[in-house]
Amino acid sequence: MNGGLDEHLDALVGKLDLPRKVRLLTGASHWRTYPEPAIGLRAITVSDGPAGVRGPAWDSGSPSACLPCPTAIAASWDVDRAAAIGRVLAAEATRKDVDVVLAPTVNIQRSPVAGRHFECWSEDPLLTGRLAAALVGALQRHGVAATVKHYVANDSETERATVDVRLDERTLREVYLAPFEHIVRNAQPWLVMAAYNAVNGTAMTEHGLLDSPLRTEWGFDGLVMSDWNAARSVVASASAGLDLTMPGPRGPWGPALEQAVAEGRVSEAAVDAKVKNLLRLAARLGALDSMPVTRTPITVDARRELHAATADGTVLLHNSDGLLPLAPERLRRVAVFGELAGSPRIQGGGSAEVRPTHVVSPLDGIEAALPPGAELTYTAGSYLEGDPAPVPPAMLDAPVRVRWLDDTGSEVLREERRTAALVRLGADVPAGATTVELTTRIVPDVSGTWQLGLSGAGRIVFAVDGRTLHDDDVRPSHDGPGAEILTPPVRTFDVPLEAGRPVDVLLRQRMPAIGSAVAIRARAPRRSATAELAVAREQARAADVAVVVVGTSSQTESEGFDRADLSLPDGQDDLVRAVAAENPNTIVVVNAGAPVLLPWRHDVAAVLVTWFGGQESGAALADVLLGRAEPGGRLPMTWPAGGEDVPVLGTAPVGGRLEYGEGVHVGHRAWLRAGVEPAYPFGHGLGYTSWELVEVHGGPGTDVRVSVRNTGSRPGKQVVQVYLARPGSSVDRPVRWLAGFAVVRAEPGETITADIPLPAQAFQHWDAARPGWDVEFGTFEVSIGFSCADIRGTTSINMHHE
Repeated sequence: MNGGLDEHLDALVGKLDLPRKVRLLTGASHWRTYPEPAIGLRAITVSDGPAGVRGPAWDSGSPSACLPCPTAIAASWDVDRAAAIGRVLAAEATRKDVDVVLAPTVNIQRSPVAGRHFECWSEDPLLTGRLAAALVGALQRHGVAATVKHYVANDSETERATVDVRLDERTLREVYLAPFEHIVRNAQPWLVMAAYNAVNGTAMTEHGLLDSPLRTEWGFDGLVMSDWNAARSVVASASAGLDLTMPGPRGPWGPALEQAVAEGRVSEAAVDAKVKNLLRLAARLGALDSMPVTRTPITVDARRELHAATADGTVLLHNSDGLLPLAPERLRRVAVFGELAGSPRIQGGGSAEVRPTHVVSPLDGIEAALPPGAELTYTAGSYLEGDPAPVPPAMLDAPVRVRWLDDTGSEVLREERRTAALVRLGADVPAGATTVELTTRIVPDVSGTWQLGLSGAGRIVFAVDGRTLHDDDVRPSHDGPGAEILTPPVRTFDVPLEAGRPVDVLLRQRMPAIGSAVAIRARAPRRSATAELAVAREQARAADVAVVVVGTSSQTESEGFDRADLSLPDGQDDLVRAVAAENPNTIVVVNAGAPVLLPWRHDVAAVLVTWFGGQESGAALADVLLGRAEPGGRLPMTWPAGGEDVPVLGTAPVGGRLEYGEGVHVGHRAWLRAGVEPAYPFGHGLGYTSWELVEVHGGPGTDVRVSVRNTGSRPGKQVVQVYLARPGSSVDRPVRWLAGFAVVRAEPGETITADIPLPAQAFQHWDAARPGWDVEFGTFEVSIGFSCADIRGTTSINMHHE
């Protein structure tokens, strides 16, 4: 069958002359490829996907289901849960006529300060690979292509477009390539995305790794596409395994590649191979008239699936005296604190952002879940110095008028919208337009000094009631790719407003080349920080239980830059301490995509991590607090007690190079090697019941059979984790490393037996001298536990010559 497919694709390629073939190898726009009627090829539509399927329009007019971030899904440690999320993505892609989802991101969480930490799965390559493979398989079974990214070692944001990552071959193979290998071998993804960075001196869009091991060893037969604007050469990238440069229509190939072929610097056979890979993708998607494909119908209850996933990824770090789940007598008077309780971060910042269909905040979720007669109070308690939100539609007294203007100031296009935020990229910007102008009228609901302002880059004018407050160039806050769009700067101004009195607002932007991302923003008047904290103390003192929601802001955790440190933004630690001093039943909820320092963790009754929990985060949190759902998560990375303790922290290149000098000792492996105790170890999470390890058996082969008993009074979930060690090894190995895991669920008193296969590669190491995989024969110690530090039993497996 494959032979027939190959012959057919070769015949289609043969019908095209060189200009038409080359044209197909650059995107037609930001989110689409070119059609080619001569061979019955339609355009292929791609969309970002880690947080949900945005579709080709980055606009609130096309809302999307907003998923828990990948780190939250990874915290479930559940391949079935990851597959369920893959089905949600497939349903959303089908609904939006999207062919290719640009997910999953399977880079390793090498450092907890990495800005895109939330979009990755784990610090561990095995956990990353297994869960992401389940998502890829589920997505593609419904006819939607997955794109595994960013290949490879694109693990931090500082100088990400140019950084040269230096690492040895063993580290590359065992840690950073390992998730890609597992996914390619087990889920057969249809696309892989080449990263911005260089590896050992060569840009990834030009790297030999795009062919070997990707195609030659692992058997990848799909399309390799560039990250957006990552391809910056002609001959070097076209001679490598890169097939498609994105976005378009401008790119490094085009006529320059035609000329390179004519001059013999790039072979036409190489071009043909790239076109064939594109056509193979088209065949799988049903984008070729000659090979129609009907997508498998899929219907999912997205709200239910996302609600369940958020609860299942919620991690209970700490639960003094079993305060959680909350008993009914604790629900008479509930006090909630934190700006993030009312306006949570449901997703990380950057290219993966979607416009959600709706958001259930923690405050909304708790209020809806409380029994009749319960008293709920809320105050922020401290102010998160993030961006004011775009003006909400309820405050708009008139539609937002959008005028697109050319260089002469003449109007190219006029439209109206019901939102004060606008994103248009590339070909979606009206032809000839160089400036965009937004005007509207807002009606404040309270009197006082408001913060009104803008977000955007370029030359920007901002005026309120005819008074110009800003007329200047606004430069991006960092120089990463797409900074003008992904993290546009914010400017705010104090403006006295009177409740009910309308004010006219104008924002005019001379657009950057990439397009427009602007918003009119507003923040209501606030108490002073001192007064706000005093109100929080008073409300905490009067409550039966206090819930404090803390977390990162868009200014501290986002794509485009790495975090300066692991501390929570100013004021939040003080808020927790103040509330805990007044109320012994204080529960802290951490709304962040990566580890943060919790210096007060021993002073509060309970700590939950809800990550960036997606649109249903508040409803899921309420269910967890009240015991309607168990916090099923286990940490997919280590949480430090202090920044100085972190074995691998720095992400700043030196002279353009970032050395991975720690080798294979990343994540929990590095912590175990350093002998430093973290706040919470890899794999940690408590749940609402207790467990004991009953029995462990080795075999057959490298399988391990583990029996565990639920010794508590509630049904529950446990993640059984299996680690390997090789005492006395002649190879520089981790103290122990994750080799397998299984999720078990049991009723009170029930014993469950899980058979956990340990893959052959878990026992192997990469021998750069051969080069190849090798096994050090002898006895491997097998540790079974409920985290990498909570080991409950051991056995051994002897690896010997057959």
